[in-house]
Amino acid sequence: MSLADSPLQTRSFDRIDTWVFDLDNTLYPSSCRLYVEVEQRMARYIMDELKLDLEEAHALRRRYFQEHGTTLRGLMNEYGIEPGQFLDYVHEIDVSAVQPAPELDRALTALPGRKLVFTNGTRRHAERVLERLALVAHFDAIHDIVAIDYQPKPHPAGYRALIDAYAIVPTRAAMVEDMARNLPPAAALGMTTVWLRNGPHAELDKAHASSIHHTIDDLTGFLTAFTPAAE
Repeated sequence: MSLADSPLQTRSFDRIDTWVFDLDNTLYPSSCRLYVEVEQRMARYIMDELKLDLEEAHALRRRYFQEHGTTLRGLMNEYGIEPGQFLDYVHEIDVSAVQPAPELDRALTALPGRKLVFTNGTRRHAERVLERLALVAHFDAIHDIVAIDYQPKPHPAGYRALIDAYAIVPTRAAMVEDMARNLPPAAALGMTTVWLRNGPHAELDKAHASSIHHTIDDLTGFLTAFTPAAE
């Protein structure tokens, strides 16, 4: 765990009663490389739908991810792609690389407060991953891309929808993310933010730095360090 690199003075977790976790590359390590298969399936979908070659499809995928938050949002905005079909296709992946996480299970058990998943993926994808991790029982809800009307993180509307849907008091909530760019909207609402770096999108733009309250390298170690079980 490393908090020394946090751009802001770290905040206390004493008053936190709601924990919001990203799913992919956060609750499981990026070394599982599920994102690689998802990216490959996105490219194949784009090739089939838009009649592009593989290089062009990946270039479009990357550009839409940067400009629209997700490749899907870009395809919806620019080509009117039907989201359900796209999501079903790209999430039809092998999740066997994700293994049960008994240490994270113990840390979540000891962690006070309710836990939610907030993901740009689908509920079904999240359920499959949580089942592999053996962590399903810890989470009260999955706030997925459908619940936010396909307006992905970091679009502020999804964060407001999350808060409204689960009666979250932002100043009593913490959000954990592997993508720094997804934390500024949470910080703007008053949430405590935790950036789990070293994922596939481990960039830290100066524009994001002021919205990050904690920087960590190990989620399980971080949670264990301040839960009652660690005392």
